[in-house]
Amino acid sequence: MAAKVFLNDKLVDIDKAAISVTDSGFLYGAGLFETMRSCNGVVFCLEDHLDRLFSSAKALAMEIGCDKSYITKAVYKLLEANELTDARLRLTVTGGPMAEPDGKRKSTLLITAAEFRPYPQEYYKNGVMVVICPFRQNATEPTSGHKTTSYFPRIMALDSARRKRAAEALWFTTDNHLAEGCVSNVFLVKDSVLYTPPLSTPVLPGIARKNVCRMAAENSVELVEKDLYIDDVLTADEIFLTNVIMQIMPVTSVEKHTVGDGKVRPMTKKLMELFNKLVYQ
Repeated sequence: MAAKVFLNDKLVDIDKAAISVTDSGFLYGAGLFETMRSCNGVVFCLEDHLDRLFSSAKALAMEIGCDKSYITKAVYKLLEANELTDARLRLTVTGGPMAEPDGKRKSTLLITAAEFRPYPQEYYKNGVMVVICPFRQNATEPTSGHKTTSYFPRIMALDSARRKRAAEALWFTTDNHLAEGCVSNVFLVKDSVLYTPPLSTPVLPGIARKNVCRMAAENSVELVEKDLYIDDVLTADEIFLTNVIMQIMPVTSVEKHTVGDGKVRPMTKKLMELFNKLVYQ
């Protein structure tokens, strides 16, 4: 049976799905996306994903063309059609075909789902290496802090990192503030205090990030959101990355620099366990 995708208003075989060659997402990267996961048939924090999608659409003056309830039903219809319970999903919305006149142009909605494939377990046991991204994040760029389909710089940076056998690349802003990874948010631990860049940096308001901040508050972990710099990275006792696919990924080296004692340490372990329980509850 051919895999199905949900395109605009119906389920379609993946090899028969097509969008217009004039679609603004294809031509100009005028789109938004969400990467999600389902566990035991339940999409983790789906409401949060949709809130972020619609918030970004409003901020960027982009029409989605349907409501959250419609997308929720489409997501679960797709999982059922593909007989998936543990899956990686991607929801993409673009501005639609440019050939249509203003006022009549309909956005494109595409949802895909595939079997969930986790990161290697050794990453969580031993930690990963990250590199410093040579590119810079511009706080004045209007799409900063939004998950847009204009993702090529992130893919370039991530590919470069992987060629160096690193799992991620850390981005800094043009004024040298620590921002985020290519596909993740970043947290530091120093003297048992948890630090992360504020959303105003700007960074993506990650769904996993939001849950880590909440878990910290619920478990008496002091959390400070503040401007961070390279010295904070290099003097951190612990570093970890977050997104809904990797969950909490420990970092044990930044290029040639060893983080702490080079092992996955207590704060990260504690939060990894809490996050795992949250996903698999």
